[in-house]
Amino acid sequence: MDRLRAHKLWGDLAGQGHGRPRGGLWRVAAFVGRTLRGEWQGIVVDPVRQLRRRGLPALFLAFLAAFGVIFFHALAQRPAGAVAVRVLGGVKGDLPLWLALLRTPVSLYVPALDLPVWGGITSLSLAFALAELILGRARTLVVSYATTIAGTLMVRVMIALGPGWGGLGLSREVGQVLDTGPSAAVVGLFTYVAVVQRAPIVFALTGGSMVWESIAVPNLAGREHLIAVGTAIVLALFHERGRKRASARPLLPVRRAEPGARAGRPCPDDHVPVG
Repeated sequence: MDRLRAHKLWGDLAGQGHGRPRGGLWRVAAFVGRTLRGEWQGIVVDPVRQLRRRGLPALFLAFLAAFGVIFFHALAQRPAGAVAVRVLGGVKGDLPLWLALLRTPVSLYVPALDLPVWGGITSLSLAFALAELILGRARTLVVSYATTIAGTLMVRVMIALGPGWGGLGLSREVGQVLDTGPSAAVVGLFTYVAVVQRAPIVFALTGGSMVWESIAVPNLAGREHLIAVGTAIVLALFHERGRKRASARPLLPVRRAEPGARAGRPCPDDHVPVG
């Protein structure tokens, strides 16, 4: 008898909403679950499928980037090699613009002096591998170089502004700082992939953390990371807009009927057999 009463009481509480989570909490939990499932599918499952289908050649850019960083790091350990690395990939804010743009492709593989090399290789390989599997080789190169060049150009604008301007400008001494390393490309690729794949958690761990770093430590690298995040977001939004337009476009052209044409009524140009 007591068991029946307890069962009835539990049924009444459940009918009033006490036997299940509240509506707001349930919606938040469902949203988090959908987000995690979507990110797992877009960031892990789909790239792994692409890797299994295409094999190791699908990671060509990741292997090339890792080898480039190791090669230039080993070359810079000798005096003559350090001079060669500085001539080929040393980018500074006070260099002529054409020379800085010419050295930018090589500067991606020249490790920064104040960062651990092997940690940079890990993040670089992961960023290029993930981007190449999701975006393809051509778009990965475009995004990586576009975010890096955007940082190089904006630093020149900040130096031209000079100190002040609400902390936006930089002093001319910053133009003598060696600005190398793939960090801007890594941040840009992670941000672009996060926006295209709609992965807010990945964005918070990569691009969002770099935004916080640029606010907490407003140095040259932090500002370049902030510029790389903004450039990658703009490129990803333009890509999504173009993809939506392409998906909305009909595959076959639709021929509209003439205003004077009616169903079952021959047009003046039609030949009607007589007799």
